[in-house]
Amino acid sequence: MTKTIVLTGAGGVLCSTMAEALAKQGHNIAVLDLRKEAAYAVAQKINDNGGNAIGVEANVLEKDSLLKAKAVVTKTFGKCDILINGAGGNHPLGTTSKPFFQMEDLENTTEGFKSFFDLDPKGIEFTFNLNFLGTLLPTQIFAQDMVGREGCSILNISSMNAFTPLTKIPAYSGAKAAVSNFTQWLAVHFSKVGIRVNALAPGFFLTDQNRSLLTNEDGSLTQRGQQIIDQTPMGRYGEPEDLVGTTLWLCGEGSKFVTGVVIPIDGGFAAYSGV
Repeated sequence: MTKTIVLTGAGGVLCSTMAEALAKQGHNIAVLDLRKEAAYAVAQKINDNGGNAIGVEANVLEKDSLLKAKAVVTKTFGKCDILINGAGGNHPLGTTSKPFFQMEDLENTTEGFKSFFDLDPKGIEFTFNLNFLGTLLPTQIFAQDMVGREGCSILNISSMNAFTPLTKIPAYSGAKAAVSNFTQWLAVHFSKVGIRVNALAPGFFLTDQNRSLLTNEDGSLTQRGQQIIDQTPMGRYGEPEDLVGTTLWLCGEGSKFVTGVVIPIDGGFAAYSGV
């Protein structure tokens, strides 16, 4: 059965791969992204490969923008059946320079250095808004189409940070924990009207947002990048295609009794104690 699937943040590496895979299943795909050129490019690629997609500019933090996007989707494909909340990210102003606080950090005046005490509330606010409100608001807009209809679901994108926070990124870790909690809350809240709600928790995937933090210009790993690989039993970063199987399952009939779960896709990262 052909469904209308809306993906936010779908101009990025991970969600565009998910969009392409869902299009190959015969579904109508609405590619939403703040960067309209990126959204159009992903939709064009899907269409060139025989799929059916549209690119739509949308800001997940503005209801008016989401309502306009919904109007375009509804006019083109009809009501939304599945929503994938893929928009998210971090901000450097919500990130510490070092993983551990030390006494001498109180006296560090190096330009750009940030201890916990230097974290900018605006950077933290941006990160929480983008990840949490950027999941809640699209759900408010598009889930209204799903109420009382069969086969509808929502798939959020959480993170391994939601289970155990990584060093240096308290805002992002906390925001993704909120996404996981919201996924469970919403699954219960919508359980009587036929809407399932689940989430993926990707481990470490190289994306446009983190590539410069994890790899050097020559392609070798940074210190933090190597630390991640050393803590990942499968010994590699995830490939975007590694998300596809779980995505297709959670969006399909095979998971029709599954709701409120947050599934790690992490190469064993969460299972490894480091010893």
